[in-house]
Amino acid sequence: MRFRLLGPLTIDSTGGPVVLRRRRERCLLAVLLLHNHAPVPVERLVYLLWDGEPVPTARQLLHSHVSRVRGALKDPAVTLSSTGTSYQIDVDDDVIDARRFGAMVTAARAVTDPAARGALLRDALALWRGDALDDTVSAWLRPRLVGDLDELRLVATEEWLDCEITVGRHAEALPELTRLTAAHPTREGLLGLSMRALHAAGRSIEALAAYRRHQQRLAQEFGLDPGPDLQRLHLAVLRGQPPTATPVTTQAPPTPLMPTPLVPTPLVPAQLPAALRGFTGRDAELARLDALLAQAGRQTVICTVAGTAGVGKTTLVVHWAHQVAARFPDGQLYVNLRGFDRTAPPTDPAEAVRGFLDALDVPPQRVPAGFDAQVALFRSRLAGRRMLVVLDNARDSDQVRPLLPGAGGSLVLVTSRNELSGLHTAEGAEPLPLDLLTTADARRLLAARLGAARVAAEPAAVEEVVAACAGLPLALAIVAARAAHAPLEEVAVSLRNAGRQLDAFTGAERGTDARAVLSWSYAALSPAAARLFRLIGLHPGPDFTADCLPASTGPAVEELLGELTRAHLLTEPAPGRYTCHDLLRAYAGEQAVAVDSPADRRAAQQRMLDHYLHTAYAGTRLLSPHRETLDLDPPPQPADAQQALAWFTAERPVLLAAVDQAERLGFDAHAWQLAWCLATFLDRQGLWRDWLHTSEAGLAAAERLGDRRGAAHLHRLLAHACLKVNRIDDASSHAARALELYEEVGDHVLQAQGHMNLGEIAARRGHTVEGLRHVSQARDLFRAAGGRNGEANALNAMGWLHAQLGDHREAVTACRQALALHQELDNRQGEAETWDTIGYAHHHLGELAEAAACFERAVALFRLTGDRDFEADSLHHLGDTRLAAGDPDAARDTWRRSLEIFEDLDHPDATTVRAKLL
Repeated sequence: MRFRLLGPLTIDSTGGPVVLRRRRERCLLAVLLLHNHAPVPVERLVYLLWDGEPVPTARQLLHSHVSRVRGALKDPAVTLSSTGTSYQIDVDDDVIDARRFGAMVTAARAVTDPAARGALLRDALALWRGDALDDTVSAWLRPRLVGDLDELRLVATEEWLDCEITVGRHAEALPELTRLTAAHPTREGLLGLSMRALHAAGRSIEALAAYRRHQQRLAQEFGLDPGPDLQRLHLAVLRGQPPTATPVTTQAPPTPLMPTPLVPTPLVPAQLPAALRGFTGRDAELARLDALLAQAGRQTVICTVAGTAGVGKTTLVVHWAHQVAARFPDGQLYVNLRGFDRTAPPTDPAEAVRGFLDALDVPPQRVPAGFDAQVALFRSRLAGRRMLVVLDNARDSDQVRPLLPGAGGSLVLVTSRNELSGLHTAEGAEPLPLDLLTTADARRLLAARLGAARVAAEPAAVEEVVAACAGLPLALAIVAARAAHAPLEEVAVSLRNAGRQLDAFTGAERGTDARAVLSWSYAALSPAAARLFRLIGLHPGPDFTADCLPASTGPAVEELLGELTRAHLLTEPAPGRYTCHDLLRAYAGEQAVAVDSPADRRAAQQRMLDHYLHTAYAGTRLLSPHRETLDLDPPPQPADAQQALAWFTAERPVLLAAVDQAERLGFDAHAWQLAWCLATFLDRQGLWRDWLHTSEAGLAAAERLGDRRGAAHLHRLLAHACLKVNRIDDASSHAARALELYEEVGDHVLQAQGHMNLGEIAARRGHTVEGLRHVSQARDLFRAAGGRNGEANALNAMGWLHAQLGDHREAVTACRQALALHQELDNRQGEAETWDTIGYAHHHLGELAEAAACFERAVALFRLTGDRDFEADSLHHLGDTRLAAGDPDAARDTWRRSLEIFEDLDHPDATTVRAKLL
């Protein structure tokens, strides 16, 4: 049995060709053959076969695919085996043309005679019958699976052409060089070969012209000059001298026996927070962590670091993680799970998984809607990688489990105040308890911060400080910050007095008087910095920028933040973003209650919520200028849609926390309006769970206020969000209630929006006549109110529903009206949707050329607007039209493009398109 991958996948056996009809089965076999004699983890196979976004049932489907492939390969020389977590194929390398090609190229490079070397390279290149796996890999998978093979083919072609020119066959080489330089215009190796061949053929003017075109292109597009070798060749041609050497090296990298760029992107995440300066002690714990490294190379290892608040769990883990980061070439992931934050709820595992997918550079449109599917995608991305994952401040085992990698050689460090015994039992996690510092280690910490000479000079004061801090690293760090500017004896006396006045801090355990340390450090602040510290205790968290804080009447806010940072009451993990330990945040909140009046505290909280609300409103108006408006004054920043998207992305955790805080503290107007402002961003990013949560919180707030317009907006948003996750009944209930409320407030434009929602839901249920009634009412309401954009959308919806009812001429008539309005309003999204509907109607009228033209326009416009869902839908329709026009090859190519997107989006229509490709 022989396997040919350098072209369409074919399998030749003594009994004739073996055909695998399903694309994923061909893809499975190709991956295994390219990894011949090596196990391929199930997680990686699932990731590759489903183009980076496996469906929830992918593992079961994979097993079925393996069974069918195994059944087709009935040859004793072929072994397809399983280890339970991986699959492996074993055949002779010589029966795989891709392996044979690599070996032939390697053999050719060992030959010094250019004529003989060229002949061997020509024989190797003759194995290619087209693009590798042309009928098997998607556009997404091609560079990941056969990118190295394609590059090796091109390099081998360059080397063969170099041999041809060297032995005087420049005339024969020129046609191939002309084709290749046109296909690869920035590849200087090919251009150099072409210039050599032209120069040798007496066509030096053409060689110089080719160089000038290349030089101009580089300057205009990249601001670069040609490489030095090409410049030397250019000079030789100008002087009429024969080039003495190939202008660019043709020595390729070692021949790959299997493709290596199987990861989705070269991006390497590096999310670790900054390590603490002056770390000392914890020798035994560091040795325990070092011992885990050997295990991590063979399997995923989990270690839980548990201990009381402020004992230094995060400091230890982050310090060690930085020390060993180079051992994890695929990067480091970090998330603060906020398991014990008193001012904000624990991080939802779904939020953490989504953050990891962002860090792994998964485009938002490729993130599936369901949480289980997101977890599967996350684990697929980590399969086969060696990564360091830090899950900080976990509350319990259930919060951690979805964030654990599957197969692979990663190391996971989990910190928590709880034991997390469930992870030890079920996941085999290694426990690493972290106790208070010994007296000796506490002294070492002070010496590292203050200097050994100073600590040695004041032993009595040091002993008193160490005793007061009771081995708690957080307390020692704060004391050391104060002692940097005061005598140790003064520090000890102040700490002694503070300790007599305060009870043990409620966040500390085992008798640690950390509250005294915190209160004393707080008392050393300037009045303005102390006020700002209390204000931070009222912030929704988990971090913030100076913009959200009210301006100071004295020193600038930035100066005060610097004072708090120097006092170790704040940290700045990223430029301009500040955060603090949850004990410090809780203590700041206590001080706000003790010092500031309820009215002052509420006013401060309102000012911060005002900042987030008004900035979010400005951002959403930039992202979606056609939405209805709220009675809010947007600030001047962000200034454009790009800035708005960046702001929403950076502030998303804060904004979600702000909605919860606003609802919890009774700022109901802020709660529902913030939820409204977040809708566009969360929708476009595919953050369906966040969208549902904030919209539900906003709805509850609007209903408490008795704000019917606000409640109507949130019901309508919930209808959209529920449709995204296929909760049709819930969507219908919310849409109906939204329409009732819009009718009560007498807003005709919003009533029209309500009818549009109900029309879409009815159509999704197959109730086309009812849907047409709703969108017709919407058109009339939009037209009466002067809502021209809404009228255009309604006309297009009417056209689509007429087409579903078989009235295709009426569909074209309605859509032509919609198209004229959309083009007048420069609404490209609406124009694209309308071209798709017109194309659908022409198709069913038998006007196939007109239909194809309409679909092609729709596809082009959807690409401009970034709407991949509709782009896939239009491609699906275009494929149908091409099949009806008698071009099945073009139809299949178009359906493949549609399927790639639908599978990316985990769209139910993927099943329909997939069936057409079988």
